[in-house]
Amino acid sequence: MKTRVKSIHKNFTIVDAHLDLLYDIERKRKMGQQKVIEREYLEEFTEGGINIIVSSIYIDGEFLPELALRKALDQISAFYLELEESADKIIFVKNLTDIDKAIKEDKIGILLSFEGVEPLINDINLLRIFYELGVRGVGLTWSRRNFAADGCSFSRVKGKENGLSEFGMQVVKEAQKLGMFIDVSHINDAGFWDVMEITTQPVIASHSNCRALNGIMRNLTDDQIRALAKTGGVIGINAVSKIVAEHHADIKALADHVDHLREVAGIEHIGLGFDLCDKIFAPQNSGKDTKQVGTYDVIEGHKNIYQLTEELIKRGYTDDELRLIYGENFLRVYKNILK
Repeated sequence: MKTRVKSIHKNFTIVDAHLDLLYDIERKRKMGQQKVIEREYLEEFTEGGINIIVSSIYIDGEFLPELALRKALDQISAFYLELEESADKIIFVKNLTDIDKAIKEDKIGILLSFEGVEPLINDINLLRIFYELGVRGVGLTWSRRNFAADGCSFSRVKGKENGLSEFGMQVVKEAQKLGMFIDVSHINDAGFWDVMEITTQPVIASHSNCRALNGIMRNLTDDQIRALAKTGGVIGINAVSKIVAEHHADIKALADHVDHLREVAGIEHIGLGFDLCDKIFAPQNSGKDTKQVGTYDVIEGHKNIYQLTEELIKRGYTDDELRLIYGENFLRVYKNILK
């Protein structure tokens, strides 16, 4: 098995559709650090066989609403500096040519996507500005309300059921016109169904799991999974413990979500969106006692995603199926949408 796993991580195109990379970069560069990606992430990306990373633009609640636009621009600016410092190792992905170049040159390709459109405030004209800056994904919400829609909770309580606002509908339509993909991870149920009603292209859930296996509102119901698959979209499995399982979150529980997605939607609609948080948000990075607080992820960094590969192989997944899950499904969506 080890030879097969090694071959998969060496030869497959692997996409992680969600990482809060820019959040970490901007924070650390403000502390005087440079080459953050190269020093702290590149080795793990390489060991895991990662080719493409989708970085969120995520704004902490303490900066909302007044500083959302500024913080988003600060994150993008920090990323541009990283690109200059590590041009021989990373590529800014904005189109299909960039994806092909990253793979051909064996560099890490990085896409940018909103995780909540708070930086737009309620000005649709700002969306084009961010597009010109290189943002290609639109996650409409984090788990909170903004001018576009309501986010979902991390609990089993449904909460308020407001759907897309008029501004939210504008955002979806304008994003699709520009050539940006829509991401429904974190949106509430009503907002999800509004997106399904108006979308004209494949929709993704970059980092979501199955509510049938872990009944928090943050995960997708089987009906939602089928509807998203019907658009031609992809769901990236999330490795954050509380998204994976209420109890006993581990690799086996994460693989259970893959099994369920295959049963409900089909292999063509499963991807990876690990949302690995330990490096960025874990207690050891905030001065807290790790043993008391615990960790976020069921996978300890990108270098250990082979553990999922081993588990899926044990469950009978073929190389052709793994090739789709590990990257080709998300690449299909990107090739369908990016201009």
